Amino acid sequence: MKKWSLKVKLTVLYTFFMTLLTCVSLAILFSLSNQEILTSVQSDLKEQVNGGIDEIEIKEGRLDVDSDFMDLDQGIYLSLYSEEGEFLYGRIPYGYENQEELKDGIIQTIEGSYGKWYVYDVRYRLDGYGTLYIRGVTSVTEAENSIRITLRTALVILPLLVIFTGILGYRFTRRTLMPVRKITETVRRIQKDKDLSRRVGLGKGSDEIYQLSDTFDQMLEQLEEAFNREKQFTSDVSHELRTPVTVILAQCDAMLSSKEISKEEFTQVKMIRKKAEDMAQMIAHLLLLSRADQGRQQLTKEMLNLSELTEIVAQEQQLLAEERKIRVYMEIEPEIYALADESFYIRMLVNLISNGIYYNREGGYVKVILRQTETEVQGIIEDNGTGISEEALPHIWERFYREDTSRSDSSHSGLGLSMVKWIVDAHGGTIRAESRVGEGSRFFFILPKEKK
Repeated sequence: MKKWSLKVKLTVLYTFFMTLLTCVSLAILFSLSNQEILTSVQSDLKEQVNGGIDEIEIKEGRLDVDSDFMDLDQGIYLSLYSEEGEFLYGRIPYGYENQEELKDGIIQTIEGSYGKWYVYDVRYRLDGYGTLYIRGVTSVTEAENSIRITLRTALVILPLLVIFTGILGYRFTRRTLMPVRKITETVRRIQKDKDLSRRVGLGKGSDEIYQLSDTFDQMLEQLEEAFNREKQFTSDVSHELRTPVTVILAQCDAMLSSKEISKEEFTQVKMIRKKAEDMAQMIAHLLLLSRADQGRQQLTKEMLNLSELTEIVAQEQQLLAEERKIRVYMEIEPEIYALADESFYIRMLVNLISNGIYYNREGGYVKVILRQTETEVQGIIEDNGTGISEEALPHIWERFYREDTSRSDSSHSGLGLSMVKWIVDAHGGTIRAESRVGEGSRFFFILPKEKK
């Protein structure tokens, strides 16, 4: 039941309780109806027997019974007996054995081979004739059968009622939860498009769901403002830092080119310049990501030979790899063309390959694989380095995220993979990573082969 949707759960709950309520109501109703019908049958029996007295009189010394005495009213049979129990006049129902003794004013319940009967006798003294007994007989079985028929009909209708209740409950629940569905769809679109400007927009309402929607919209507005401030802050700080960093680099170059600088000072200035270069690279990354967040970073796509471009980048990175005795292997299919932004494609490859080199062991390797299908370009950057832990793997695309054990190199800011993710997404592709600690990592990217 945990996997069921809220609509289904509420529908099942609603249908269950409505069915339970209906069954209990029907049980009480039939119980009371059964008793009421039998009581009504007994009352009618007494009324008919007592009314039969008016149909009997003496004419010219003889017993005279009106023909209405023989009429069958409400299934009640009337018969006339002498004081000794001799049948004198009337009708007896088929299947009634007529073996009970006469008992004045008592309703007897008789069960025979043909069913159950109510028998009611009234002792009556007729002037000029003597004592008589009027007996009324009616079938209890027929009354009970009518109840059973009604019960069977109810049992047939009950499943239909349950189905109808379920459909009605589902439609009602669906309509009630429609605002929740709209909230969910809005959240999913925000997650997919990363667009905090979207709103649920249910409007004002008095129930809890509308209040939740309004609160959610207010929260989105606050989040959007906060993220916009953060983006603007990042952009402003990056712009402001470019000038001092540029000055530092220029001054370092001037000092390094001076003949009066000592060897120790040369080493120190060179170290300052290296850190300033790292800072300049970080600022460039921040500016790019900031423009991307604000939707101001555009791609300039052109039809490129990705095979040649990838081979050039891999060969350039081989020079960096040789310093650490790491080998860069290439498995690149020839003549792979696709519509892409050259500078951003190169930056993506540089980041992926340099990561494989920096976080590798001496004597390791980095393998660059590029192949194609009819519709897409598939690339793999594989290394046998330190690897990434399972806990850290989902976070590697986050900005400034660096795992302590395998992302400890101070020259890397933690922005490289964030930029790689944006570049792939901007090209309409996908990227994912696989890694095991101590065994290495593999990055898989797919780019669509767009055509002009």
